[in-house]
Amino acid sequence: MGFRAIATDLDGTLLRSDQSVSDRTRDAVLAAEDAGIMVVIATGRPPRWIAPVIEQLGDRGLVVCANGASVYDPARHELVHRLDLDPAVVSDIVDDLERAVPLAVMGVEQGFEFGVDHRYEQLQPDLVALLTDVRIGPIRSFLDQPVTKLIVRLPHPAPAGTAASVQEIVGQRGLVTHSTNESFLEISHPEAHKARTVELLLKEHGHTASQTVAFGDMPNDLEMIRWAGLGVAMGNAHPDLIAVADLVTAGNDEDGVARVIESVLTGGLDL
Repeated sequence: MGFRAIATDLDGTLLRSDQSVSDRTRDAVLAAEDAGIMVVIATGRPPRWIAPVIEQLGDRGLVVCANGASVYDPARHELVHRLDLDPAVVSDIVDDLERAVPLAVMGVEQGFEFGVDHRYEQLQPDLVALLTDVRIGPIRSFLDQPVTKLIVRLPHPAPAGTAASVQEIVGQRGLVTHSTNESFLEISHPEAHKARTVELLLKEHGHTASQTVAFGDMPNDLEMIRWAGLGVAMGNAHPDLIAVADLVTAGNDEDGVARVIESVLTGGLDL
């Protein structure tokens, strides 16, 4: 059976290091869609960071955002799906993290809104001054509404294993992952990850995991890479992702995604 769907991460994967979409990658994505293959973007980015990609790649339909915790419709600028953490649960997690990791500074993604604890303003005033549309205040002041992602910033560099340690603190209340280094952790609903949400979207079109090629580069892509019929790690990927991938392609600056799509279209990777 041939591949009928592609699910791809953005940063470090589809996008080059300068955040651009190369001509080769754009052409490969368009050729895949012309061949009847459904292309789904699945990113850790919040919806408010999707516009620059759409400007380069064009509207690809619904976008899986926030590591699978939300689905964004760019054409209507609407969230059509959210799987949030309950504010009371987040409050308890914040209490536990402040006791165990007192140097942690936290923020929250809540749909289209972003809020950071006022301590962040003290630690990085120059960066905060550059941020727009960001609420700044005590972290608990934002917990009057559901939380898409709780962000935990730790002193850099955080040692290897930090994410696992924080996961032990969080327990079954949330899923801890990271899309950069372990000094910037993201906590979502325990059932929110890219594979789950991509599967929901593809199921509506009659596509299955075995018919899907998935691309990623960081631990927040692990579930999706394991789930897909062909899980592809970028050449620049985190070692944990490379360890579980079915295939390792070239890096994001060498058009690794495009190379695999081209092979799929020529039959070289057709199952």
